[in-house]
Amino acid sequence: MIKKLFQKMLAKTGKTYQIDDRIPNKLLYSIFYNRGLMLVRGYLKTGKKVFIGNNTNIQNSRNIVFGKNVTIDKHCVIDGFSSEKIILGDCVKIGSFSTLTSTSHMSKYGKGLKMGNNSAIGDYTHFGAAGGIEIGDDVIMGSYISFHSENHNFSETSKLIRQQGVTSKGIKLGNNIWVGAKVTFLDGSVVGNNSVVAAGAVVNDVFPDNVVIGGVPAKVLKSIE
Repeated sequence: MIKKLFQKMLAKTGKTYQIDDRIPNKLLYSIFYNRGLMLVRGYLKTGKKVFIGNNTNIQNSRNIVFGKNVTIDKHCVIDGFSSEKIILGDCVKIGSFSTLTSTSHMSKYGKGLKMGNNSAIGDYTHFGAAGGIEIGDDVIMGSYISFHSENHNFSETSKLIRQQGVTSKGIKLGNNIWVGAKVTFLDGSVVGNNSVVAAGAVVNDVFPDNVVIGGVPAKVLKSIE
């Protein structure tokens, strides 16, 4: 019975995989219980049907658009103070111990984050979203990923670097992308649709659709036919 209920729950979120018969009912009951607590916590924090983990801090939730079945796991900090709406699409998941920083300095009101439907990212993610981050649909990402959507100016030798301000181009990821663990995206990065970013890559360029990229700095390793 519990497995049938769990399968129905998956179907409502658009997930079509079958539950492994070896998974014990005890684990499924535990997941149902924890999800119930997360849903109650999400409603109390945002007034919306959002699954929120323990010790997660949601700031300025009125500026955040939550899709259906959004999950923000435990010990996260989500900064909703941004010049544009933070948009988290249907079935978005942000892993535990992750941080979204929209406004990092009082000299500049940050732009924020947009994350498409069915996109998920692992634990210990850093979204430096002052310059804007856009992530498409069906993007799956590992843990320890960081986005840095600003660059410090440093050309004036008569001034300290910290006094020269920043520039921002933003970061954009297309649809249907697999991003491995510990990838770093720098300001101005663009990754096309149907692509793979190898673990540990440092991305600081514009890449087309249908490629595998990797390395420091990242380059095209091969095309996906």
